Amino acid sequence: MKIWNVYKGDEKKIDKLATEANISKNFASILTERGIETKEDAEIFLHPEENQPFYDPFLMKDMDKGAKRIIKAIDENEKIVVYGDYDVDGITATSILTNTLKKLGADVSFYIPDRQSEGYGLNVEALKKLSDDGAKLIVTVDCGIAGIKEAEVANKFLDIVITDHHIAPGTLPKAVAVINPHREDCPYPDKNLSGVGVAFKLCQALYKKIKDEEFTEDLDFVALGTIADIVPLVGENRKLVKLGLKEIQNSKKCGIKALIEVSALIGREIGPGQVGFALAPRLNAAGRIGHAKDGVELLLSDNYDDALAIAENLNDSNTERQDIEKAILNEAQEKLSKMDVSKLHSIVLDGENWHPGVIGIVASRLVDIYYLPTIVISHQGETSKGSCRSIRALHMHDALSAASSHLLGFGGHAQAAGLTIKTSEIPKFREAFENYVAKTLKPEDYTQTVDIAALISPDAITEEFINELELLEPFGMGNPKPIFGAKNIAGKNPRVMGKNNEHLAFVLGKNGSRTALAWGRAEYIETIAREYVDICYTAQLSEWQGVKTIEVVVNSIEPAECERTHPNRDLLVKIYLLLKKLQNNGRISADPMVLTSQFARATNIHCSLFSMKEAVKIFEEIGLLVINDENSRLYKLITPKEKLNLTDSETYRLNNEE
Repeated sequence: MKIWNVYKGDEKKIDKLATEANISKNFASILTERGIETKEDAEIFLHPEENQPFYDPFLMKDMDKGAKRIIKAIDENEKIVVYGDYDVDGITATSILTNTLKKLGADVSFYIPDRQSEGYGLNVEALKKLSDDGAKLIVTVDCGIAGIKEAEVANKFLDIVITDHHIAPGTLPKAVAVINPHREDCPYPDKNLSGVGVAFKLCQALYKKIKDEEFTEDLDFVALGTIADIVPLVGENRKLVKLGLKEIQNSKKCGIKALIEVSALIGREIGPGQVGFALAPRLNAAGRIGHAKDGVELLLSDNYDDALAIAENLNDSNTERQDIEKAILNEAQEKLSKMDVSKLHSIVLDGENWHPGVIGIVASRLVDIYYLPTIVISHQGETSKGSCRSIRALHMHDALSAASSHLLGFGGHAQAAGLTIKTSEIPKFREAFENYVAKTLKPEDYTQTVDIAALISPDAITEEFINELELLEPFGMGNPKPIFGAKNIAGKNPRVMGKNNEHLAFVLGKNGSRTALAWGRAEYIETIAREYVDICYTAQLSEWQGVKTIEVVVNSIEPAECERTHPNRDLLVKIYLLLKKLQNNGRISADPMVLTSQFARATNIHCSLFSMKEAVKIFEEIGLLVINDENSRLYKLITPKEKLNLTDSETYRLNNEE
């Protein structure tokens, strides 16, 4: 069950904006929810490519210092190395700055550390080798802000300009310039830039100083990195992504075209979803399974055959990554099956030889499943690497700071971070992290919430309204696709669909005027056929043979309030008799959905899925029903040695007065 946060805006402000901007009241409400209350603000937000100006890059602290040092290196033909990170943000940031410096006549190359052997960020060994090979200036992108010790050593034999967007520590690394909008003393008005966004601002500054021109190139790189790094798509990011997506769609770059081809996206519209779930994972596979330099070489390639060969290798690496991810996830869940997860406030798992390039994805999957702050750590001898993912209520960087006495290093954001730890310290760190989370979060923080833009019946959604909603694109963090809620919905004619019959379709509204699609929820077919439900959904237009129809895409299905009935003693007796009969016939399914259907057919009595789940929980709590050890998908009914009392169940006591 999710908690619905239904937006309730100021009616006067909504009406005023609707009138002034000549938009529907529902659309005006969505805009005010996002802090847009005037016609002028609406025009900037809805059409950023025309109305959102780029901020002066020199508003960023140390930008002038950094640009001057780079220009000196160009003028004196000093060797410059762009030092990047191995994720998509780092790959694209490395590509845009390397490409720009080449165009400006610099002697430039790039370096990205190997994820497995070197790890994230600056390392002294690599910097020393780069210096020995002739480098005089290192310019970091998407990394460096946490490299205090490394920068101090490196300053003895070369100069460093740091550009980054990760949370800045209290003490900054010593460098010629530290360019990061998250510096406490940085006045730059937009703090949400990705690493490639900061690199783009540096390119703007260089073009302004050297050529006195506005830099607006390689926006396809910027869009790729910005979307992949899941930064808020508001402000400058919104403009960068909107312009960049247009470039990706019609890209003339060999690397982008090859990436589109191996992702089977030729001829299809490319939005944030296609970038996030198709293009970015393949580019990310370079740093996760192979080496991130392959990703940079792909993006900078000027030969299509070469680019296609690299892209095909990345596609293969992405498939390999998926297999490795599945294996680690299975191993992680096996470890969790031996714990009482219901008593945990966080998950900290560690394993031998877990691929460090995949553990971040596994951590995200575990958050999706258990909705607990999660850290997955890979043993690498005496030192281990970890990836951290959080839930909405917990600031991961703050939590790691609280347990930092057990860490060798860490860095990241509020929702995602990485860490380095001595393998022997993992048990103490696990305890410290768990204690911090337990003290920081409240019980309600562990319940997922969903932000509802408005309560609207699906058949009240019009084509005109959907056309308005499309003006909000591109969607992403900070600018999510609006989710609507509808209560007491009666679905009709449910049917499964898809290659493996894993999806569900049904109709809603008067005369079946709306088709609803519920991806991956085929198991709800009998619930939809028999029960009233509450649904969260998004709406979209679908076109088939020139005819447009409105589709409802279901985000979640929950029992309607009228179906949330706690089972009384009489209903529990009837369910128990069914379970006894099922056991006599050979099997009791552990799926409450199946049991609900069997009960309906056997008794012709209405029992909602909610009631069945409650009944099963009660029977488990009093020891009447247990999972069959030989088959976790089956229950076993235990014959009581003495009379059982329903009041021994906490669930029953809380919801029934005896």
